[in-house]
Amino acid sequence: MASSRDADKQRSFSKEAMGARLRAIRKEKGFTLKQLSQASGVALSTLSKAELGQTALSYEKFVAIALALDVDMSVLLQPDGEQPSNRLNGKVIKASMQDQHDYQTATYRHQFFFSEISGKVMTPIVATVFSRSVDEFSEYIRHPGQEFAYVLSGAIRLVFENGEEIRLKRDEAAYFDSSVGHVYLSTSKTPARVLAVCTDVPERGVDVGQRTPVAGRKKARSI
Repeated sequence: MASSRDADKQRSFSKEAMGARLRAIRKEKGFTLKQLSQASGVALSTLSKAELGQTALSYEKFVAIALALDVDMSVLLQPDGEQPSNRLNGKVIKASMQDQHDYQTATYRHQFFFSEISGKVMTPIVATVFSRSVDEFSEYIRHPGQEFAYVLSGAIRLVFENGEEIRLKRDEAAYFDSSVGHVYLSTSKTPARVLAVCTDVPERGVDVGQRTPVAGRKKARSI
């Protein structure tokens, strides 16, 4: 019988697996790395490192890459070359936390729910927030749409590029325009856990805009 540690490892979607998945889809779509960088706005060096499994991609970059490749973001989140199933088409689908693959960056651990379903207008994510300072980010996270955040445990500080910020503790929530740059910071003793629901992006081909660098950061860092 597999141990819980083995089970967690099996559910983890590694940077290497994501890189292989991204490279396969890019080639299938006929993009060079340079072309994908130009179309998505994601730095060529970041794309190259991501495909080599040397860096993790943030949600924002997932969105930008999916738009450029003209694919549903769920396609990028399928391990082992699996394909997401069709749209809901009247179905009701149940999921448990234990069944979700997780994808970890330096600042967050993401568990993307229902990534096997294509055509969603919402992306539900349970995120464990490790970051505690804005200095841990090279840029604010921003993507088209709206975002709902509900604190499951711990406490967070949501910091926005326009100078606003909001503090949330367990069972408190926020709803905001996710095109405004933002970062989640944990303010509790242990990493906070947050349910975040992001709405679908606009029609494919719409410019997702320029990312805003975090003031004071001299060295870029993928998140």
